[in-house]
Amino acid sequence: MNSFEEVFENVKKYCLENEKIPEIGITTWIDQMKPENFNGTDAVFSIQTDFQKNIVMTKYGDILKEAFYNVLGFNTNIIINVDSDEPEKIKVPTDAEIDQKHAELEKSYKFANYDYTFDTFIEGRSNEFALACSKSVAKNCGEKAVPDYNPLFIYGPSGMGKTHLITAIANEVRKNHPNFNIVYVTSEAFGGDLINAINKSMMSNFHDKYRNVDILLIDDVQFFAEKERMQEEFFHTFYKLHQEGKQIVITSDKPPKELVTLEERLRTRFEGGLIADISAPDYETRLAIINRKSELLELKMPGEVAEFMANRLKSNIRQLEGAVTRLKALNHFAGSPITISMAQSVIRDVLTDEQPIPITVEKIISEVSTVYGVSPEDIRSNKRSAQISIARKVAIYVVREVTQMPLASIGTEFGGRDHSTIVYSVTSVTDAMAKDSTLRTLVEDIIKNIRDKSKV
Repeated sequence: MNSFEEVFENVKKYCLENEKIPEIGITTWIDQMKPENFNGTDAVFSIQTDFQKNIVMTKYGDILKEAFYNVLGFNTNIIINVDSDEPEKIKVPTDAEIDQKHAELEKSYKFANYDYTFDTFIEGRSNEFALACSKSVAKNCGEKAVPDYNPLFIYGPSGMGKTHLITAIANEVRKNHPNFNIVYVTSEAFGGDLINAINKSMMSNFHDKYRNVDILLIDDVQFFAEKERMQEEFFHTFYKLHQEGKQIVITSDKPPKELVTLEERLRTRFEGGLIADISAPDYETRLAIINRKSELLELKMPGEVAEFMANRLKSNIRQLEGAVTRLKALNHFAGSPITISMAQSVIRDVLTDEQPIPITVEKIISEVSTVYGVSPEDIRSNKRSAQISIARKVAIYVVREVTQMPLASIGTEFGGRDHSTIVYSVTSVTDAMAKDSTLRTLVEDIIKNIRDKSKV
């Protein structure tokens, strides 16, 4: 090597390729070091501030020594001089800078991403039965599914680990039976495949994909609500696989008996298998999730901080993991030890981030039009068929319920309808829901689906 600069480039390359320092660490800190002199034993650098020097020497000093040894074959001392004559100004990171660092960390700390397996699933009282059922199905998924466990129906609110479990089943079966035909899709993907097959006159291909499998896993089956053709196709797919003893695994946000907007013949078949629920994690489970995520991010999480977060973030697993990742970003930016005050800031931001993004009238009309089998243009038009009329009223009601827009503004969104028409639509749906539990559940499902899809 002809120069100190070349040696240093190879040192950085070693750190990246061997995952000693992530790319964000190189660009944020190591690239700030300017090679000055190398005399065979001492590698001398300059850097602009004492703060930068402290971060490099504390977090990366030993790693750099290891890298120099592997590049050169002998031990090297790392010496960093601060070359700024001006006193360092302490900079408090803005929310935008923390958000940017958070995003960079999500991309750079690839080792923090873990596979959805049973080994990475944190067991607690809220999910132990669902986990045991999932393991049993994965273990016994051979030539014939266990009748009492087919289908396996896992339900619970969003963010509790249903997708983790259903993916873990697929991964375990794939490991034990590499030749198995495994299909794992969301209900929306199933619907998308069906629509494409109908449009391209390729239903035989659709049937081949879904009816000739060894195990079928469908996530979020509640999205089949009021979609008659999708339910019809799924029923026949379900029936064929079940008759052949092929394993079926389904997740939903509700138990089968509460999915009243699905056909009864589907609900009864769901109820004929094994039903397992997942609820919000208890304190011990939340604490274990926080500690596991901290380990994956190589974050030194003080016990009192982990306990503070576990006591205050109780909604779901996704929220907990997001809080730890954001805390890592703040810690990485500040270069100071994790404190409860840091955690307080993170919790406030995470709770804010968990709120749904703004929901537009277009999104609501699109969802309602899909449920009722009409077009968005029909809902905004003056057509008065019974199907379009009820879809329009429900869309107006949902817009009012979700957005709280002024009635006059809602009228403008629906083709310039006047105030009294909007009032009548909202009142009409409200009264009908009070008398018709099926309509009430349908409207509630529409609102839930819209809000779930709007989450960041």
